[in-house]
Amino acid sequence: MAACTFDLAHYRELLDAVEAGGYRWASFDHEPRTGDVFLRHDVDLSLEAALAMAELENDAGVSATYFLMTESHFYNLDAHIGRDTVRGLRELGHAVGLHAVHPNARLDERFDPVVAWHNPDPEYMSQPIAGAMNVMQPPWFVRGQYRSDSNAHWREGCPHDELAHGGFEWLQILVHPEIWVYEGSTMREAMESMLDAKREEWVEALIDDRIDMT
Repeated sequence: MAACTFDLAHYRELLDAVEAGGYRWASFDHEPRTGDVFLRHDVDLSLEAALAMAELENDAGVSATYFLMTESHFYNLDAHIGRDTVRGLRELGHAVGLHAVHPNARLDERFDPVVAWHNPDPEYMSQPIAGAMNVMQPPWFVRGQYRSDSNAHWREGCPHDELAHGGFEWLQILVHPEIWVYEGSTMREAMESMLDAKREEWVEALIDDRIDMT
């Protein structure tokens, strides 16, 4: 049994477990079939973490769906890093969906027609969306066929061992990149690591903007 830590070493073990269990990677362009694993990333906080995870997955021959926000407090898809991230994810073989803030689910050319709500409330979480597929609606979102790492806590346990032994008919997995890419054994510690990294990024951005930091 693997130690279910939130770091990239165990994340690679999780990816390998999917292969060991005889599953195949699936995208949200068809209804679940036996043996499908839908790997989804809600990018809440860090585009840099998303790209780091996407590169690891590409090295492992894995494709995932990355959900990016247009209304984030933490990043801007119209900035250079935003445009580079969308292009980089595509070049690495991943799909890009919209991580929408209810009720705004307006898609544009950057996104595939697939949506995941950000911090959804129960009354609309699984409702159909006109012109797009909601990954939290049936048949993709079914009790027992879904695992999420939200706030560094697997609600029904880390799926690693069950995947390795073929314990699911199919599965949708939600992974938040910043929890795994930034170091820390708790959510607070990972967020502190992210804040330290963000400070360095902001200092570099200030210097690039000709701000005197001497």
